[in-house]
Amino acid sequence: MTGPLSGLKVLDLSRILAGPTCTQLLADMGADVIKVENPLTDGDDTRSWGPPFVTGVDGKASDLSAYFVCANRNKRSIAIDLASAEGQKTVRKLAARSNVLVENFKTGALKKYGLDYGSLSNASPGLVYCSISGFGQTGPNASKPGYDLMAQAYGGIMSLTGAPDGEPMKVAVGIADVMCGMYASTGILAALRHRDQTGEGQHIDLALVDTQIAWLINEGVNYLTSGDVPQRRGNGHPNIVPYQVFPTRDGHVVIAVGNDGQFSRFAEWIGHPEWAKDPRFVTNPARLSNRDALVDLITEALASYEMDAVIAGLEAVGVPVGPVNSLDRVFGSDQVTARNMQICVPCAEAASGKVDMIGNPLRFSKTPVSYHRPPPKFGEHTDEILGELE
Repeated sequence: MTGPLSGLKVLDLSRILAGPTCTQLLADMGADVIKVENPLTDGDDTRSWGPPFVTGVDGKASDLSAYFVCANRNKRSIAIDLASAEGQKTVRKLAARSNVLVENFKTGALKKYGLDYGSLSNASPGLVYCSISGFGQTGPNASKPGYDLMAQAYGGIMSLTGAPDGEPMKVAVGIADVMCGMYASTGILAALRHRDQTGEGQHIDLALVDTQIAWLINEGVNYLTSGDVPQRRGNGHPNIVPYQVFPTRDGHVVIAVGNDGQFSRFAEWIGHPEWAKDPRFVTNPARLSNRDALVDLITEALASYEMDAVIAGLEAVGVPVGPVNSLDRVFGSDQVTARNMQICVPCAEAASGKVDMIGNPLRFSKTPVSYHRPPPKFGEHTDEILGELE
């Protein structure tokens, strides 16, 4: 394996999405990731989260659901029963040979097995141990389970998402899990830097809800600054107008006017240069105060235009604009091809001989990411990994 993390050994006790997202990112960068899966439950929960499933060579659905595939490439799978004395002994051996351990059990659950940070760090003081949970290792909710939907609800993003007159809406993908995985990988890399300088490992305590609150970003600080609770605005932006989706005659476009100069060029192009001189719209704060009036005028003006004409016209005058693509258009685009954002990983277990996946967005000039293993079958590498411990 090559990559900036080549030689790093990661023991992955996590499942579902947040932890696996973190460890897949580390694996893409060259880390050797061993995924521990429970033989009593046929492995990671998401193996059964389908359809769709990758079709196996026997023509039947394999244990590689699309959900599992999305976050588990470049890993080796070993089946271990953590509740057994033998399984705990094996994990201790693996941990002793690892630089990083990632787990997302309920707070305190691994302590009864002697697999918590305190127990393992005694034998391996340089171990970086990352715990991912719903609410963290401390606080009044520490014992509660955590799932992406619950984190989106508790952490406030659902109160900001959706139509103004509709119900609170979750983001369509498990973004709380994914972002928690991103924070986890960043924290792990920082802890490894500290270990390289001092020889000391440490415990990283990461909560889905904490990370979701952290990425409230501008809306969260809008509230902290003003004391006003933000309301749902659909596709509207809380601080910029116009910055949203608009309908055209044959589709939808996103128009993202970021400053007064862009607004002036937009007004000129759409045939209403007087908007840029109207006191209601001349500055962004004014446009924000008169959002509804301006949005109505723009919607009416765009109704006679075709989507491609709007995109070409506004691009020509330097106004940010783009299509609202469905996923077939996304993955069919020349941009995805040019940036290698759709990849095919050879897979002997698949009837097609491959699995299609979303590429890693990192572009290193010296140490590129690699796709050297397909997502593993449950327990596929058990014998191989146990042999390495002998």
